[in-house]
Amino acid sequence: MKKKIFSALGLMSGTSMDGVDVSLIKSDGINEFTSILDIYFEFNPKLREKLIELREKIFSEEDLKKNSQDLLNIEKDFTLFNCQIVEKIIHDYKNQIDLIGFHGQTIFHNSSKKFTKQLGDGKLLSQIVKKIVINNFREDDLKNGGEGAPLAPIFHKLLSQIINKIHKINYPINIINIGGITNVTNIYQDNVSLSNGLNAFDIAPGNCLIDEWVRKNSKNKFDRNGLIARAGKVNELILNQALDNFNITNISNALDIKDFDISFVKGLTLEDGCATLTKFTASLIARGIDSANQINNFDTCTNLVCGGGRKNKFLIESINENIEIKNNKLEDIDQFDFNGDFVESQAFAYLAIRSFLKLPISFPSTTRCKSPTVGGVINKNF
Repeated sequence: MKKKIFSALGLMSGTSMDGVDVSLIKSDGINEFTSILDIYFEFNPKLREKLIELREKIFSEEDLKKNSQDLLNIEKDFTLFNCQIVEKIIHDYKNQIDLIGFHGQTIFHNSSKKFTKQLGDGKLLSQIVKKIVINNFREDDLKNGGEGAPLAPIFHKLLSQIINKIHKINYPINIINIGGITNVTNIYQDNVSLSNGLNAFDIAPGNCLIDEWVRKNSKNKFDRNGLIARAGKVNELILNQALDNFNITNISNALDIKDFDISFVKGLTLEDGCATLTKFTASLIARGIDSANQINNFDTCTNLVCGGGRKNKFLIESINENIEIKNNKLEDIDQFDFNGDFVESQAFAYLAIRSFLKLPISFPSTTRCKSPTVGGVINKNF
């Protein structure tokens, strides 16, 4: 029987809270994949400010209860913003969308307490755009003993197969996503089953500390190309103390941006603080890559990097300086015909198809769940 090919739209808003990455793909949810459209929609300043202010109030489930009305109001604004995006894509592509994967905006994630909160009303989005919407991808994994993250590895495995076939890049392959948090998918062999031959871990902060410092100490949203950090001087004493005091001993646990803070660089200039935070982040990322490689007994591998952090040249240079095995340098996934800005939004389009087909999206080797977990809530509210 011929497998059905779905058209799915992925909506991904990350921890930078700057906007929504949108990807339209065609896939069978298994091993067929075609990218149709990748486009970015920036939040208006008012919505972005509301989202950031809300996230900075939430550190516990109790905080969620205290701010429940604000959560509802901002969730509606956020959902309506996504509705406008979807309606535009539906118009431009003549209604050829079967499913929508709606990641939502993460406000709080605590894997140890098995609790997560992503803003985004799947029922409202479905009602307005008249499409099937899949959201709330993380909750079932948490209920099944998992960490709720990372969720993109099954899609990363598919990308590795395509890259291996077209570009003759041999395994093992690491796909490293540097978003707000950095995660790595270790793909150590190609098997008939997508879920075999891979491990995944959250390993370190990504852009979160650098973005927060720049946002709070300048009019900029982030350090474009790492130019602010490059203009500064690393405070070696503060850096070494921070690295001594903070050690990620177990990369099997999911990370949240609230696991980290920028207080240790308080008092430094914009440039020096940015340089020191970038070196701190790079050191932890390099340690995490080395730890993951040791778990998998990788002596050498290809490291393909995606996410916004890959554009921070100072950060990438600093990671490469710290990786123990020097021939394991990071390579931009864009060199292999994938746009590194949209791998995550493509992933959630792909996960929506798998969820709709009742295929697992997380596995014991990727999120530490007890058994392969389907995940996602299907909303058909029209």
